[in-house]
Amino acid sequence: MFARHVSMHLKPNTRLKPNTRAEFTQTIENEILPLLRKQHGFQDEIVFVAPGSGTEVVAISLWDKKEDAEAYLRGGYPEVLKALAKVVNGSPEVRNFEVANSTLQKTAARVAA
Repeated sequence: MFARHVSMHLKPNTRLKPNTRAEFTQTIENEILPLLRKQHGFQDEIVFVAPGSGTEVVAISLWDKKEDAEAYLRGGYPEVLKALAKVVNGSPEVRNFEVANSTLQKTAARVAA
């Protein structure tokens, strides 16, 4: 299993745009998750928003294998960046990891058996 760790900062709330966090959440639910679910090898997406100001965000996507995540990077990810541009400052920082341990892997193995 392979993971992509994406960190980003939401645009700050302003008088003209007071609820960036809610708009971000809607963008994830309505635009990004449907796109991810269509990607070969996609397993799960977990999104964390820091409490308080709520501008720091970390998203972790889990993939069957590295090649699936790389195919998404070339194919679907540019579309995700466009959707996020309205609520995220700058470019997200992406780091890749091999998953050493996950209950998701164990659950999938039990279901397959």
